[in-house]
Amino acid sequence: MLGYWKNLITGVLCLLLTPVTTAVHAQTDVLSAKESDPRVMGWMQGFPPPADKLITQPDSNYFSFPKLRWSVCHLREFLPTEEISRGTAAPVALQYPSPARFADLRQSIDALSFMPINGEKEMTWEESLYANYTDGILILHKGQVVYERYFGCLQEDGKHAIMSMTKSITGLLGQILVVEGVLDDTLLVRDVIPEIGESAFATVTIREVMDMTTGVKYSEDYSDPNADIWLYSAAASPLPKPEDYAGPNGYWEYLQQVAADGQHGDAFHYKTINSDMLGWIISRVTGKSVTELASDRLWRPMGAEQDAYQTVDGKGVPFAGGGVTAGLRDLGRLGLVMLNQGEINGKKLFPAEVVQTIAAGGDPAKFSGFPTLPSGSYTSQWWVFHNDHGAYAARGVHGQTIYVDPTAQMVLVRLASFPRAQNGYIDPTSLPAYQAVAEFLMSQ
Repeated sequence: MLGYWKNLITGVLCLLLTPVTTAVHAQTDVLSAKESDPRVMGWMQGFPPPADKLITQPDSNYFSFPKLRWSVCHLREFLPTEEISRGTAAPVALQYPSPARFADLRQSIDALSFMPINGEKEMTWEESLYANYTDGILILHKGQVVYERYFGCLQEDGKHAIMSMTKSITGLLGQILVVEGVLDDTLLVRDVIPEIGESAFATVTIREVMDMTTGVKYSEDYSDPNADIWLYSAAASPLPKPEDYAGPNGYWEYLQQVAADGQHGDAFHYKTINSDMLGWIISRVTGKSVTELASDRLWRPMGAEQDAYQTVDGKGVPFAGGGVTAGLRDLGRLGLVMLNQGEINGKKLFPAEVVQTIAAGGDPAKFSGFPTLPSGSYTSQWWVFHNDHGAYAARGVHGQTIYVDPTAQMVLVRLASFPRAQNGYIDPTSLPAYQAVAEFLMSQ
């Protein structure tokens, strides 16, 4: 049965993978971004497509490279989803400079050069986009879109899987509830979810869940056939279970049987199950799913132009740790809400204290194991850099990010399909590239 589940879940591993710490090294053994472009590869083209160009479910290899470069824009064709509705009101358009100014800014930004972390040769901004297999990039400065490009599978009206940036949406919703007094983050999980039973989560505080400082057993070591990820994946799969399957059914049943591992509150441990625990807590205290709440508190009031969607388990529970797919511009709107401390289009979505708490970060002394983020911390499911610009970000594997730089008044959204599900390979080019753009925009 283990072999069945390992084959089944290959396609969705990338929604669950943790960021790893390894520094960048050359991708000499894989196709380049231009070579692996889905249009060049010919994936799913034709009526019907040739057999060798099909990407299907339940083969569950749709997130293996280079197929993932097509699949990141087509996730709901493989898995059931629930909508994050933008409602029926007209979208609120983003602001752009004049066409001439926009073209000048793109040319100037593309030509910017920077030195990668531990690099020996400078790289241009445009080169970095291809090096990191970018599918979409949007930069806003002082409320205006100053750069926007699409590659690979992503078009202007398309949507892209955002992987673990989903966690930051879940964390933002949780932090809103805390600031508004709906959720007390000093309570134990069992005070809100009594049916958590004897799970290790029972004695964790909600704040420890939000900051991932829980002492819970959960291994995402995919080379280990007995790793917890396999049981979690089997429980979460929306596809029919084998007749002899006897494990937990769904995210929440899995959370009820998690064992302890270490002391709660001692250190940051990036474990996806914390996000799904927070999603359950949010749903319990509000009486709404995380998809409904994201619609009510974010997508509708911020004037989104597209619905988003979120994958669900076999019981219809949204995957709070990695299941969202959304449009590039709407993620830019979400970044603007953060930059403007809860405001957009003259409308207050939530108190400024929400963003101020997130931007202040967690305890850096509890944060380790991420060489590309040497001064970082983590709080409310957001990554905080503690750099000179006070930057913080939502981050997801394969290169997804909403990067907020308050000093530069910049929001940068990057969607990508990097071959490895490991941001440690991408940060050495991405992070100095973001800093170079920020400094350029501050000079304008």
